[in-house]
Amino acid sequence: MSTDVVAAVDIGGTKIAAGLVDDTGRVRHQIQVATPAGPAAIVEVVAELVTGLRSRAVVRAVGVGAPGVIDPAAGVVRSATDILPGWAGTPIRELLAARLGLPVAVINDVGAAAVGAARGPELRGYPEILHVSVGTGIGGALIRNGQLVSGPHAVAGAVAHLLVPVAGVIPCGCGRFDHLEAVAAGPAIAAAIAKETGSAPLPLTGAIRVPGAEAVIAAAARLLGRTLAGLVCAVDVDAVALGGGVVHGVPGFAGLVRDALHAEALAPLRTLPVLVPGAGADAPLLGAAHLARQTVAGADARHLARQTGVHP
Repeated sequence: MSTDVVAAVDIGGTKIAAGLVDDTGRVRHQIQVATPAGPAAIVEVVAELVTGLRSRAVVRAVGVGAPGVIDPAAGVVRSATDILPGWAGTPIRELLAARLGLPVAVINDVGAAAVGAARGPELRGYPEILHVSVGTGIGGALIRNGQLVSGPHAVAGAVAHLLVPVAGVIPCGCGRFDHLEAVAAGPAIAAAIAKETGSAPLPLTGAIRVPGAEAVIAAAARLLGRTLAGLVCAVDVDAVALGGGVVHGVPGFAGLVRDALHAEALAPLRTLPVLVPGAGADAPLLGAAHLARQTVAGADARHLARQTGVHP
């Protein structure tokens, strides 16, 4: 393995993944554990995972992709839904840096996935990308000229709370109604399958095998595609990238989203590429690692400037 190694962490609603990423962009020694309850426990688990990875290699920095609206400068969760109760306000960077003694960079998890996917071969020819992740929740991020667009409130590209034409009785994790995440995220699809088929509630991995589930899944995918058709009209990108557990775990889901988007979109967008990048589940780790490397490079440049008096 290259000696230039960073640790990357992807915090999700159901699992936390961590791995070593070398300078060739390969994820090594990946570990996954269930996400514990409570912010303190989550930070503790992340610190333990990184400590374990450090026994395998000299780690220069840590990059973290985390749910919620993340202030990238401070590494603090500014707001979050109840996918992770109590998560809002968590100073992730400060807590991990104190525990690990390493530079720590924190970004929204879907932003990390977008950066990781955009660096892959499938998306290199598309400078402007809308990345949408469908899993425990629904997230989005915008890439312009290879760089993540944060926006003044750090929510550029977010799609979870777009309004959709539903009955208004399904609450979103934010507490409001008629939001995309409440009807097209993994748990929402699983709940709809149980309701429509009269089957016992199951995680989506089991629910997709229930007789009658295909129609429910198709309805959710089409609703997502139609909603994204409106969004791409507003932001106008070169391509849409799809990722997340539902996209990778439910056969045909991405194709249904693509077809619905093309059917609903304005004429210039009816051939817009809708892609599932090959980075797959590794995309958040690759993006978090890239952010960690940028943090190290920035720190090195500042140190050199102090030593030489020559500022970049």
